[in-house]
Amino acid sequence: MSKFVYLIPLFPLVSWAIIGLANRNLSKSLTGIIASGSVLASFVISVLIFMEKLHNPAAETVVLFDWISVGSFSAKMSFLVDSLSSIFLLVITGIGFLIHLYSTGYMHEDDGFRRFFAYLNLFVFFMLLLVLGDNFLVMFIGWEGVGLCSYLLIGFWFKNIDYSSAAKKAFVMNRIGDLGLLLGILMIYQTTQSVTFQTVFAKESLGLFSTEVVTAATLLLFIGAMGKSAQIPLYTWLPDAMAGPTPVSALIHAATMVTAGIYMVARCNAMFTMAPLSMDVVAWTGTLTALFAATIGFQQMDIKKVLAYSTVSQLGFMFAALGVGAYSAGVFHVVTHAFFKALLFLGAGSVIHAMHHEQDIRSMGGLRSKLPITHATFALGYLAIIGFPYFSGWFSKDEIIIKALENKPIIGYLLILGALMTAFYMSRVYFMTFWGKFRGTHEQEHHLHESPLSMTLPLMVLAALSVGGGFLVSGYVEHNLATVLTDLKHEGDNHSLHTMMWGVTAACLAIAGYWLLTVKDKQLQADAEIDGLGKVVYNKYYIDELYNSLITKPIDAIANFFGSIFDTKVVDGVVNFFGLGIHWLSSTMRRIQTGNVDTYFFAMVISIILILLFKAL
Repeated sequence: MSKFVYLIPLFPLVSWAIIGLANRNLSKSLTGIIASGSVLASFVISVLIFMEKLHNPAAETVVLFDWISVGSFSAKMSFLVDSLSSIFLLVITGIGFLIHLYSTGYMHEDDGFRRFFAYLNLFVFFMLLLVLGDNFLVMFIGWEGVGLCSYLLIGFWFKNIDYSSAAKKAFVMNRIGDLGLLLGILMIYQTTQSVTFQTVFAKESLGLFSTEVVTAATLLLFIGAMGKSAQIPLYTWLPDAMAGPTPVSALIHAATMVTAGIYMVARCNAMFTMAPLSMDVVAWTGTLTALFAATIGFQQMDIKKVLAYSTVSQLGFMFAALGVGAYSAGVFHVVTHAFFKALLFLGAGSVIHAMHHEQDIRSMGGLRSKLPITHATFALGYLAIIGFPYFSGWFSKDEIIIKALENKPIIGYLLILGALMTAFYMSRVYFMTFWGKFRGTHEQEHHLHESPLSMTLPLMVLAALSVGGGFLVSGYVEHNLATVLTDLKHEGDNHSLHTMMWGVTAACLAIAGYWLLTVKDKQLQADAEIDGLGKVVYNKYYIDELYNSLITKPIDAIANFFGSIFDTKVVDGVVNFFGLGIHWLSSTMRRIQTGNVDTYFFAMVISIILILLFKAL
């Protein structure tokens, strides 16, 4: 079945071409069918390949054609089908199809409906290319492609200047990381003379790396992961990316694109294991990001912003897992996170849809009776993300904590703190949105209604996965991924007996959050004043303002200097000097051309006399 893997990215690519070329000639209904159907077809093939890998986890390479051949360098357009890529195929196409289906209802009234689905299909194509690539170059094409699609989708409503600025911010910050990734790939090629994964990660090739070189190469690769997966300090683009439509937030910035960095580090686990310094950098960057983003989530009032910082925090958990050598636990959390975070974003979209685009949780409250399906499914996603026992998030998050406690105890304890913080701010969002009294306007309350089936059906499927996904994936992660990912083994205490405690503690925090935030919290009113430390956290520690002062403004000043002074005075001055000089010279020489034959004859005679005198001397 693996030989048909090329069909998986081909279907959304063809759909993108059809929708893009036909555009206005297609009805919205037909557009939705073509776009969603193409991803569904890819999902069906992905399931068949996944089932095949359950019985035969050995890696297979499918070569499509020779791509680049220059001198001794060659690269093929080829796909690598193994346990790691097959599980990512399921996540991308499965979650992608549900979000496409949801979008047919959410975006139905939008004038850019067809353009939106064309962008979504193109994104799915590039994301599939990223995880299927057999070499760094194919992966890099997918990597850059999802960055482009992210820019297009974040700035989908480009007439809004703030949204366009958010898209540009995401594009630029991703380019910073991508430069590191590209330099890392070049260093790997310089050492091994290959960019193919199976060649680079072979024992013979790994033996060519010195400790210094492999450390430098992996750190450069991780810079790319920091940009794409929103880690400190390249994380500020992700919360602003909420400017895009909610399905974009669910697909790109929760379930797929931002996990590209996790995939890349996991794919290169053999190299990272050889670089202890790089592993420490990955672990500590992830841990600090998880804690830092969680604190910001405490004071955000925009429901999508809270979920955005939650995503940054959960990505930090994944990187912490990779950094302590628990590669399979990191990938496990990628999958479960895709279930419950896509559910939470789409549930938030259903709330926003019912509230007529209101996103401030202080203007909500009491929605559980008006939106019963949205409430029930959101509640299940909430229980999953806080790590309630036997929900999907509990399996993967506690696996990360256990491995961290065994390998790097200090990081394990910090992650426990991060998990408890997650339970607190997510309780705040859940209870302020669905419990208590409605705090919006009478007009909003009058129009409250449950979303259509096209939106609630994906919520129900994702809710089921958020509940039972941990059971489904845990065995596969434990057995099949071992053929690709080699977890570091360390002597340490077995903390599995204590894992239930974190879920129970999270539940207690949820109850406390309900009491403090729906009964006692004065900030339930939309016009409540935020002051003191709360104001600092609400303004995200002024990190954006700091970047603006230390980086953006100096660069703008340098650009203005070169644009208004150096360019106009020096560059234009040199060009104008030659232009004016030639103009002066031509004007002067023109005076010699009088048109008088006697003058020309006289000049000729004088010239001949001067030449003869010169020869005589």
